[in-house]
Amino acid sequence: MSLEQDIQQKTFRSDYQKALLNILFTSNYLITIVNDFFKPYHITRQQYNVMRIVKGQLPKAASIQLIRDRMLDKMSDASRIVERLRLKNMVKREISPDDKRIVHISITEEGLKLLESIEIHVEEMEKSIKNLSLEEAAQLNDLLDKIRG
Repeated sequence: MSLEQDIQQKTFRSDYQKALLNILFTSNYLITIVNDFFKPYHITRQQYNVMRIVKGQLPKAASIQLIRDRMLDKMSDASRIVERLRLKNMVKREISPDDKRIVHISITEEGLKLLESIEIHVEEMEKSIKNLSLEEAAQLNDLLDKIRG
C-alpha cells in the first residue's frame, strides 16, 4: 500500500516531505511489529537491546554509560531498563569496589538463555522487510545511513 493510501493524503509539499513522513510512518509500523514480537518473551525491544549490548561485552561487564551510548532508542532511560531486567533476573548489577559511582552490568545465565530462545525466532521479525530483495535492503541501508550523514 502507498503512503497516500495509508494516511489518506493525496499530495505532499515536496518529495522530501513525503519521504520524511514515509520514514516516520514506516518506523511506527515496524516498531509495532517488533513490540508484538517481544510480547511472548515478556520483555520490551529496549530491554532486548540492552541485553544484547551487555552480552556483547562478555567476558567484561558494561557500564550504564556504555549501554546508553549503544542503545538504538536514545530516548530510553538505560538505568530504569537495567533495573527492570535485574528484577527479572536477566542482568546483575555490581557496584565497583574502586569507585562507588560506577556500576558494572553483566548478563545472567537466565538472560543468556532468553536471548538464545529469541535468536531462534528472530527471522520472524525480519519477515516484515523480506519483501525487499537483498540488493534493495542494501540500498535502503545506504540511503538511511546517508540521511544520518
